[in-house]
Amino acid sequence: MRKSTTSKVFLFMLSFFAAGINAQNTGGKKNAEFNVNKPQSELAKSNGFDRCSTVEYENYLQEKFPGRMTAEQFESWLAPLIRNAKVEKSQNGNIITIPVVVHVIHNGQAVGVAPNIVDEQVISQITVMNNDFRRLAGTPGFNTNAVGADTQIQFALAKVDPNGNPTNGIDRVNLCQPSWTQAQIETFVKPETIWDTTKYMNMWSINFPNSSTILGYAQFPSGSGLPGLNANGGEAYTDGVVARYTTFGSSDYNNGTFILAAPYDKGRTMTHEVGHFLGLRHIWGDLACGTDYCADTPTAHTSNYTCNASIASCDSPSIFEMVQNYMDYTNDTCMNVFTVNQKDRITAVMNNSPRRLELKTSTADMPIALFANDAEVKLERDCSTIGCSTTTAQNVKVSLYNRGTSPLTSAVITYSVNGNTQTYNWSGNLAQDKFDIVTLPMNAASLGGYMNINVTSANGGADQRASNSNISVNYLGAPTRMDTNVVFNLQLDSYGTETTWSLKNSAGTVVESGGPYTDVTFPTLPALKTFNWTLNPNECYTFTINDSYGDGLYPYGGYYNIKSQSGNVLLSGSHFSSTQSRTLKAQVLATHEVVKKETFGLYPNPANDVLNITNVSNKAKFEIHNAVGQLVKGGTIDNNQVRVADLVKGTYIITIKDNTISESIKFIKK
Repeated sequence: MRKSTTSKVFLFMLSFFAAGINAQNTGGKKNAEFNVNKPQSELAKSNGFDRCSTVEYENYLQEKFPGRMTAEQFESWLAPLIRNAKVEKSQNGNIITIPVVVHVIHNGQAVGVAPNIVDEQVISQITVMNNDFRRLAGTPGFNTNAVGADTQIQFALAKVDPNGNPTNGIDRVNLCQPSWTQAQIETFVKPETIWDTTKYMNMWSINFPNSSTILGYAQFPSGSGLPGLNANGGEAYTDGVVARYTTFGSSDYNNGTFILAAPYDKGRTMTHEVGHFLGLRHIWGDLACGTDYCADTPTAHTSNYTCNASIASCDSPSIFEMVQNYMDYTNDTCMNVFTVNQKDRITAVMNNSPRRLELKTSTADMPIALFANDAEVKLERDCSTIGCSTTTAQNVKVSLYNRGTSPLTSAVITYSVNGNTQTYNWSGNLAQDKFDIVTLPMNAASLGGYMNINVTSANGGADQRASNSNISVNYLGAPTRMDTNVVFNLQLDSYGTETTWSLKNSAGTVVESGGPYTDVTFPTLPALKTFNWTLNPNECYTFTINDSYGDGLYPYGGYYNIKSQSGNVLLSGSHFSSTQSRTLKAQVLATHEVVKKETFGLYPNPANDVLNITNVSNKAKFEIHNAVGQLVKGGTIDNNQVRVADLVKGTYIITIKDNTISESIKFIKK
């Protein structure tokens, strides 16, 4: 049988390790800091790097989400589940395959130029994890240790994306920044890129700043289902494992294109971090002679950095510390053991922890029907700065993927902004799952607004999969066209003191502004703030919104939009880090232009009960698909609302269809 059917014991949430952090009652957003400050003497043992930052990350989560249980609470909860796992072991020998998506975060570099690592380097990391977790004979992951174990966990790159379309499980994302701090990863990178955590194990290959010593970190299994504990909220949107790109993959499989740095070049950083993701602790328990709650790992005095197999343990001078264990800090070439008791912990976590439990039955790694001619188009992020001095519209970049079984040698791309249609004929030769960056020329005088991009032909015939060949978004490569009279709506999150905004004319004079505002008790949202703006015809304006904490409005239900007097959404936003600027140009719009440029709005996102849909008629219809493309709900949008209370937690795609306009938007059900 392909997927495990291990019995479910209790659907309680797992959380881990408090480390003396005092809980804050505001939800922790403004108080929590993710810092790694290990002494230089400790870093010197690992070539100047912090071998693992998971404990520091857990401390950050403890402060950010006060409802997370302590180590003692967790271990009391987990102990009977481990006993159950041992009893059931003989009843269930199935292998669990976890679907994986790898987000390769870069700054616009070509594939193979750091940090945009090649597919083969990503694949080598999955190979190493399978060698290690399965204890495969003939690989560096095999060992002859008496307590060495095949954990019966294996990993496979996803074959279907959250929209139900084919993928190779490698998600390349240009986020227009050369490196990322831990705080930026948590507040922007992860929420911007994460796939449904109940269907995929999310992995990030990333470039940390030069000043950072971090190699990687993971999020322990977490949640809020235990009696007497507060809801934790938000952790699903950061769940996964992160590693420095120079540790992602193994030089054992290097084809000459890998970008790795010894001695952490064998893929064991991710083996270690995925161990944390599946519930394992460091073998020294993060204390002098502490416990990892595994009886078959000798009690270690502290972390080990050298492969000295003769270090006496805390248990007895005749029992040596297990420096080869993947959950120690030794170099990659030294590591090669998971134990039987570590396997028991992993089994208990996979049987009982939400998200981990659901990964067991995810089919995102199972192939779907493929077609010969299947071209996928994705919008590439525009890293240029658009301002009132911008006199020429910026060209649009898209990535054109071949998801078909035949080589893709030609494609016709039709694209329009504000109803002005152009055609681009592409030619080349793309193997399956390979892509090309295509630049679509724009008319120099174009203004920003509604943009549609569609692959209308692949290899001289019809594109056989329509669901991945169309994009409908706002074009922001030029000032966005505005009415002269508009309404600015601002839905603050709970932390109003973090938010300020301004509207400046082309001379740099502030003509409208607001904030900082007042905080309210998390997760309450304050009343919507509405402002009427009168703009001068043909004047250019710059709208800027700031968040002093650096996590925008999106994670906490906030958003903004600018509407025409008739209610059409001209511009909207919510997900940014510290600041977001948009350039506007006021013009009197002709009646026939309004429908061409408008797009639909959706809020709040994430949502609990109701999605509010803006800019739709009373004839608009919707369909909601889950992460594997299954239709879970559909109908007519009633009073600009769609109820989602009956959906399980996770990531969905809602497709809104109104007259001739169709748009698909990702949202998260909390």
